[in-house]
Amino acid sequence: MEQPSPSGGSPELSDSEQSEESSVYSGLEDSGSDSECSGNGEEEEEEEEEEEEEAPGSPSGPQAQAPGKRKTLEDDSPLEGKQDLVVHDEYEEDSSDEEDIRNTVGNIPMEWYQDFPHVGYDLDGKKIYKPLRSKDELDLFLEKMENPEYWRTVQDGQTGAEVPLSEEQLELIRRLQRGNFGDVGFDPYEPAVDFFSHEVRIHPVTNRPADKRSFIPSLVEKEKVSKLVHAIKMGWIQPRKPKENVPTFYDLWAREDPNSVLGRHKMHVPAPKIPLPGHAESYNPPPEFLLSPEEQLAWEQQDPAERRPSFIPRKFRSLRAVPAYSRFIHERFERCLDLYLCPRQRRMRVNVDPEDLIPKLPRPRDLQPFPTTQALIYRGHSSLVRTLSVSPSGQWLVSGSDDGTVRFWEVSTARCLRSIPVGSVVRSVAWNPNPSICLVAVALDEQVLLVNPGLGDRLLVAATDQLLDSWEAPEEERIQPVRWIPAGPEERGKGIRLLVQHDKPVTQVTWHGKGDYWASVVRNPGGRQVLIHQSSRRWSQNPFRKSPGMIQCVRFHPLRPYFLVASQRSVRVYNLLRQELTRKLQSNCQWISSMAVHPGGDNVICGSYDSKLAWFDLDLSTRPYRLLRHHGRAVRAVAFHRRFPLFASGSDDGSVIVCHGMVYSDLLQNALLVPLKVLRGHAARLQLGVLDVAFHPQQPWLFSAGADGTLRLYA
Repeated sequence: MEQPSPSGGSPELSDSEQSEESSVYSGLEDSGSDSECSGNGEEEEEEEEEEEEEAPGSPSGPQAQAPGKRKTLEDDSPLEGKQDLVVHDEYEEDSSDEEDIRNTVGNIPMEWYQDFPHVGYDLDGKKIYKPLRSKDELDLFLEKMENPEYWRTVQDGQTGAEVPLSEEQLELIRRLQRGNFGDVGFDPYEPAVDFFSHEVRIHPVTNRPADKRSFIPSLVEKEKVSKLVHAIKMGWIQPRKPKENVPTFYDLWAREDPNSVLGRHKMHVPAPKIPLPGHAESYNPPPEFLLSPEEQLAWEQQDPAERRPSFIPRKFRSLRAVPAYSRFIHERFERCLDLYLCPRQRRMRVNVDPEDLIPKLPRPRDLQPFPTTQALIYRGHSSLVRTLSVSPSGQWLVSGSDDGTVRFWEVSTARCLRSIPVGSVVRSVAWNPNPSICLVAVALDEQVLLVNPGLGDRLLVAATDQLLDSWEAPEEERIQPVRWIPAGPEERGKGIRLLVQHDKPVTQVTWHGKGDYWASVVRNPGGRQVLIHQSSRRWSQNPFRKSPGMIQCVRFHPLRPYFLVASQRSVRVYNLLRQELTRKLQSNCQWISSMAVHPGGDNVICGSYDSKLAWFDLDLSTRPYRLLRHHGRAVRAVAFHRRFPLFASGSDDGSVIVCHGMVYSDLLQNALLVPLKVLRGHAARLQLGVLDVAFHPQQPWLFSAGADGTLRLYA
């Protein structure tokens, strides 16, 4: 009986056969993974050696196994003895340095998974979830202090797990940081090997015969050539033009601006230069450049932006006596602001005929009739005439002056029919626009007089007195902002019927179109400044709870229940029925002096003390449609004609300018404004010229009141 081999194998097999059998069946063992096989291989060999030493006489083979030894797949394999048919495991000894293939998403940006709970999929198609990171800053700090491997731990981008770096990987990182090559054995200075010699050889590197297509014409090239020939015939491809003989040398600075420092820059725009000083800026100017006391006073009263020159010339006996300029820093600062804020842009010059830029306006001859010449002069006042008004019939004219009288004139003869002394400066007069009422409102000091002049039809005069006397006092006395006082016998002899006593000086009165209501403006800054009165009921009221500013003048709308109030810089339009503000017009003027409403009701003009006239279109905008600067000094009065498309303005320069203002019924067509005539005749006194203007109700005539104490009619 044969003894079993010490290795525990079959007695029929030799040592070499046993080694071959173990190598053949080693690939069929049930191993968990590559890492387990590689890590536990040495331990299994040591266990086998210990078992062999402990039981040297134990039987071998499949029938007799150690009771504690695991039965493997090799023991019961049907391929025993057929080593050539057994397939080796190719992953048993895998030493490749490839990346971890557990995540099968491929080479994609891992930022795509930042909003998902997983980072990819494994080989079985299951999700690889991100590790839970619920650590706060304190836990991270403690881990950093307690974990000695924290400094070499990095996060795997494929799986999200934390992996410590090995010494080889750390050494590779250090070499890369120092700028060395990653491979330790790489020699960057090894001698170069010439794969092909620089010497010309007789025989070629390859002795491959040429292809057959190199001897046959190509059909593809034939098609391309035919397309090019067709394009040349059709003119789609033009032959190359011969190059022009450009001179090699040229003047580099031929197009440079010699006056500009930065002339080479095409888009450079030089700053505007400061004008050189003139004779007026000299420390010893000629006498004609020095201002007289009157000129200096006028210069000081002007707006700083309109002063010419911007300084007062002064004379010194020597240059040493010239003091330091007080506005030097201010002017330097303004110069810097001009250079910094002024947008400078290069504009291409366009050759345009200056005549084409002038708007095509109709000739004044085609816009007749309008007043052109002075026809009559009404003399009688001894002081300046502040105000005037025309009767609805156009037969009578009333004027108020600083001499304390109210005069009634006949328009056609310039004869003074009646003079009423009132004993104070007359600020405003207004004739009732209703033809069936003969009544005039006169504003002076703190009261308004309602005067029946007694001119014209006696029945009309009597009907007016009867209308005023038919008022009956109410049973309960009402509280009013003014007091209605009936005129006494002496005052009735002068024509005065009622006295409306105010608490402040009255500056203006104006009538409603129907003749029953009238408004007065009181000089009371901060308090009530506008009052509306009803003559038939002797009732007055304050339409505003708070003051809208310093009121200059008011007007009633000719057609709608609107009330226009002009403050210092704006015009407010109020709806009297709804008791609300309809719109606010911005005049773009420093100080409004007067206002007039077009008979159609959709246009308003305003005169200002800064010599501007603003035309407003209420249907267009709250800004002026046109801003006219025809006058040289303050505009005191403006007026519209009731029938003709005319409006006029009077100024302190002693002139009256008549303009054509056509308003069309088509809302898409803007108003046509054409200056027609400059009328002169009034002499300036106390730096005042024309103080009031008014048109005749039916004829294209214009009346003006001046500071020279006269009234003039232009026809």
